[in-house]
Amino acid sequence: MGSNYSTLSKIPNVDDLMQETGFTPAHIVRLYDRFNALDKDKKGHLSPQDFESIKELAMNPIGDRIIGAFFTPGQEVVDFHSFVRILAHFRPVDKNRPRDPNTPEPVNSRTSKLRFAFQLYDQDKDGKISRAELLQVLRSMMEMQVTEEQLESIADRTIQEADLDGDSTISFDEFRKSLEKVNIDHKMSSRFLR
Repeated sequence: MGSNYSTLSKIPNVDDLMQETGFTPAHIVRLYDRFNALDKDKKGHLSPQDFESIKELAMNPIGDRIIGAFFTPGQEVVDFHSFVRILAHFRPVDKNRPRDPNTPEPVNSRTSKLRFAFQLYDQDKDGKISRAELLQVLRSMMEMQVTEEQLESIADRTIQEADLDGDSTISFDEFRKSLEKVNIDHKMSSRFLR
């Protein structure tokens, strides 16, 4: 515990970070160690290139989009606090943790997880997933397993089923409604801290 306390004392506003993300002190220490391992040049921040050394992201067909989610437009680096906030999206929901109705929704809530997933598709950040954006993701994920014609058919069918207002795009609300029966907490949770 002494070394955990020593590490935690190096992190500014660590109590606020734990409250916001729901991570325990032990989780924060593990994330701090991981952050520092990725920060090979000891700059105090990470660039997209630092994330490319993560094997699971390098092998993921949409790894570049996942890495991009750590960075806001025009931002070239991410600090430790931002790193933890993004990873909190993948923290399983703690059903035993009491929720104060006066606090903002946790970053690992169903809605927050869906917003995170939505942004992986909505590359131009206009609040809608277009056919072209959906096709880009499908091409990345399916690679050479299906023909271009099959990909286009999948994209068209997906938009047709999810598009409730008839504008040929998928808004966040339509995205959320189309995934109502999907256990998003299971699909977007990682037990990387156990």
